[in-house]
Amino acid sequence: MSDYYSGKRTRNLFDPKSEAPFIFSRSKLDLFMRCQRCFYIDVRLGVGQPPGYPFTLNAAVDKLLKKEFDLHRVAQSTHPLMKAYGIDAVPFQHEKIDEWRDSLTRGVRSLHEETNLILRGGIDDVWCNANGELHIVDYKATAKTSEVTLDAEWQDGYKRQMEIYQWLFRRNEFKVSSIGYFVYVNGQTDREAFDGKLEFEVKIIPYDGDVSWVEGALQEVKQCLMLDKLPRAGENCDFCTYRKAVQDALEPLAK
Repeated sequence: MSDYYSGKRTRNLFDPKSEAPFIFSRSKLDLFMRCQRCFYIDVRLGVGQPPGYPFTLNAAVDKLLKKEFDLHRVAQSTHPLMKAYGIDAVPFQHEKIDEWRDSLTRGVRSLHEETNLILRGGIDDVWCNANGELHIVDYKATAKTSEVTLDAEWQDGYKRQMEIYQWLFRRNEFKVSSIGYFVYVNGQTDREAFDGKLEFEVKIIPYDGDVSWVEGALQEVKQCLMLDKLPRAGENCDFCTYRKAVQDALEPLAK
């Protein structure tokens, strides 16, 4: 199978005439929050944004973290990192953990009856505290010399991601804490030599999520998808800016 960008697709498109529930991912909802026009062009018209190159190093870190926490999931023991941050919890043991982690085809999902939309998303991990509450956990990897925080504007997407997962688990009748955790792995670039290895510092950043926006966003998504015209472009959408610049540049040549 070729891995080139084909441009337009004909599957997984919203049909306003269909009565079947429409399934879309957490990442598509985040796209909607960033730019309704790009979302509409993708989900209704079938032209998605060109994919970026895969972050294979990040994927390797993600896989190793899952293996590491899975050892404590089987033993139902607290990871030393969790102990260091005073988190009284263990990795949540559940028969659907692999299904929830499958972000491509399965994940945790819920039907929103009012809109007939099924929202789904693939999580990294779930921890269970001493009170039986679940904490949604997301792994992040970076390499920077400054302190790792969640203060950058572009990290708002990380926060929405966490809140969507919290909303989905609550919709599946789990008791979920508003406190989620980002396990942030930071590659160290201040070492004297590479020596065939990259050293990391691992930090846990708690985040107090607010899911109150999700219901309203789903209502807006449905309204957007039912339109027969392009919705507004995102104020700072690079893709919309690029498309307009290309159109303006080509317009004189079409005359």
